Amino acid sequence: MRAFYRRTLLAFIALLAADGLIACVCICQSHASDELLASGHWRPVAISDAPQGGASTVHLLDADRRALRFDFKVSNTLDYPWAGAGLLMEDGQGRPMQVDLSRYNRITFVARCAPANALIFDMSIFDEDVSKADNLLTYPTPTTFFSCSERGVPVSLDLTRLIIPQWWFIFLKRNLSQQSYKLNHVARFEFAASSQSPHEVASAVEISELTLHGRDDRYLVALALILLASWVAFGAWFFRAHARALMACLDTGVKKDLPVVAYRQLTLEPHRDKEKACILRFIATNYANPTLDLESVVAGTTVNRNKINEVLKFELGLTFTSYLNKLRLTEAARLLKENTALAVAEIAYSVGYSNVSYFNRLFKEEYGCTPKTFRRAAALEQAAE
Repeated sequence: MRAFYRRTLLAFIALLAADGLIACVCICQSHASDELLASGHWRPVAISDAPQGGASTVHLLDADRRALRFDFKVSNTLDYPWAGAGLLMEDGQGRPMQVDLSRYNRITFVARCAPANALIFDMSIFDEDVSKADNLLTYPTPTTFFSCSERGVPVSLDLTRLIIPQWWFIFLKRNLSQQSYKLNHVARFEFAASSQSPHEVASAVEISELTLHGRDDRYLVALALILLASWVAFGAWFFRAHARALMACLDTGVKKDLPVVAYRQLTLEPHRDKEKACILRFIATNYANPTLDLESVVAGTTVNRNKINEVLKFELGLTFTSYLNKLRLTEAARLLKENTALAVAEIAYSVGYSNVSYFNRLFKEEYGCTPKTFRRAAALEQAAE
């Protein structure tokens, strides 16, 4: 069994190492992180109040897919002027479309602007209940604010906790309490001036390192399934291999004992020393008698106890009690393996033990497992064959 336990320990360590490696890969993959500008599916667009009669201006600068750069000037022509730049999602033919960003929950970027400013970040999300595909004003626009400076400010925004502005609810006559939104139909990101941005002042903005972050639960589900399958497989292998190893060890022990006890042959084969043959034959014939003791052998063979002890010690290297237990336990092991209909208690009584607990203890000392475990291991071995 030591070889089996060493092999099991090595397999256990290998399984832990493999599962650890798979867990690291799956957990890393579950943390989704995509650079938005590098994807090539977002087109920068200028956004201002000009269509509504305002005089605010926006100029997009070089679009190198590494940063969104634009200049703007907010005019006082309207009561609520605005100007900024957006990233519009397009398909392969350059047509506007919505993208599913539900796997993401955070966006990070570095915001540089001159002069220092407080800007707005918002998303345009298509809502099947109220939105019209060709009118972005009907799209809910969850919004938040961030600051920027000439040196650059790292910004991290939670995409799931933005607030849809009041003007949108008033414009579409919606209930203000309906602030929930989903990220499965995002059409545009926007970076624009806020109410605190300086008016009639030329401003420059650079948004770089624009990255979406989230978690892809598919990898965690796959990890759970892999771990479950690997440990179920390991458990199944362990119980089967343990049963085979245990039975191999027990069979070795039983076979080793058989030449020593040889109770069936002793009743048939002649012995050159009649006294020795008589002693061994008497014990082998009556071992199942629960009252059998040394005095019973003396009475049944008319051989004195010293001679009996001498024969057992010289012939078998055992005391009377040890030899008697060998006979009984070897027969019990055979019955446990070959006769599954008999209960453990019945087998204990049939081989000469009137106390089942005592039998269980002796059996475990002899074979390293309980009678029930021995029987289960034998059954598993036979089923595997």
